[in-house]
Amino acid sequence: MNPKNKKIALWIVGVLVVSAAALTVDQYFVLQKAHSTFDNYYAFRGCTQLISKTDTSGVCKTFSGATITIAEINGRWYLQGDGPGMW
Repeated sequence: MNPKNKKIALWIVGVLVVSAAALTVDQYFVLQKAHSTFDNYYAFRGCTQLISKTDTSGVCKTFSGATITIAEINGRWYLQGDGPGMW
């Protein structure tokens, strides 16, 4: 491989690595915000209709028509049964 092609290949790899890192950081912040409040998680999951809500959980209907339960686990919001340590 000649030096010019090597530089181009390294540049492409560098761009891919930086792009992947930027996407990872962006998704981290999106998820941090989504899990922080009931309203944020409600929007993140695509809920369109609130069916019921308490201080620690809520039931809503999504765009697709599915009914989901959102629950607070350790101060953060998740799908019921899908919080940390439950995978």
